Amino acid sequence: MKHAKIGVLMGGTSAERDVSLSSGQAVLAALRDAGRDAVGVVLGPEVDAACAISEAGIDVAFLALHGRLGEDGCVQGLLEILGIPYTGSSVMSSALAMDKLKAKELFRLHNVPTPPYYVIDQKNAASFEEVHGSFGYPVIVKPRREGSSVGVSRANDVHELERALERAFVHDDSVLVERFIAAREIAVGILDGRVLGAVEIVPKSGIYDFASKYTPGATEYHCPARLEPTRYRGVLNLGERAAEALDTSGAVRVDLLVTEGQNEYVLEVNTLPGMTPTSLLPKIAASAGFRFEELCVEIADRARLHVGASMKPAARVARFEQVPAVARALAVRVA
Repeated sequence: MKHAKIGVLMGGTSAERDVSLSSGQAVLAALRDAGRDAVGVVLGPEVDAACAISEAGIDVAFLALHGRLGEDGCVQGLLEILGIPYTGSSVMSSALAMDKLKAKELFRLHNVPTPPYYVIDQKNAASFEEVHGSFGYPVIVKPRREGSSVGVSRANDVHELERALERAFVHDDSVLVERFIAAREIAVGILDGRVLGAVEIVPKSGIYDFASKYTPGATEYHCPARLEPTRYRGVLNLGERAAEALDTSGAVRVDLLVTEGQNEYVLEVNTLPGMTPTSLLPKIAASAGFRFEELCVEIADRARLHVGASMKPAARVARFEQVPAVARALAVRVA
């Protein structure tokens, strides 16, 4: 792997494109600083993803993509077909983690606590008050299949809920309504099954939304999280259980809530967490002794295929050329 040509896939077409480009450029610089042969592969709405990846002649794909068609198993499936080992989780695990409803269903199956919730779709959006019933307020409203807190808002009454649903439906035709829990927000970092630690997130606005994540000075971070030792270990264990419930691999970030009582809840598992030097996973890794360059190399060196076998570049090109024209046309959608 040390002499492999690494393609850092970034960009994409999701609402998180700009975040992905930031992650990708940071990873690309770090890998080059570490002496690795790395190139950037920028995907987008006008790019045939299958052609761009195949023609780059890469041996390994470092996924710095975020959001739909990048983090949800689509690109992972394309890379399996092309025979190019990639970082992160498998097709199935990526898809499950990206779908907040399916992830929560698996959390419940594995006795991983998660906040109470319900899902509302476009077909029953007009009767949202009836669907909400006695669920109560406040609630957090979020698109079912988005990341980076895109489209997320808090609703304190029925009027705010209606507006929050409208905002969320812009990004997805299915929306998750989750009970608001007054708690500290904690993120647990995991690298290929090894729990690295946890960071505490303190947004000044009171909610860790898109603005709080990406506006300088809008959020304070405490690493390690300010928890007493026994509870800290319990939070790390819960993060590990959540990641295992979705059968994730590679670099993973688990987002949790920790109440003033003795309750903890898992919000979601991120299979391709942000990878700028100031992102949460790098903060956690730094507290565990990993410089950013070292973290990027560790992730790259763990790239693998979960279904197919590794293929040499010439074999990948030959396989791609055998794909029917219709399938290649469909591959454009993956970009």
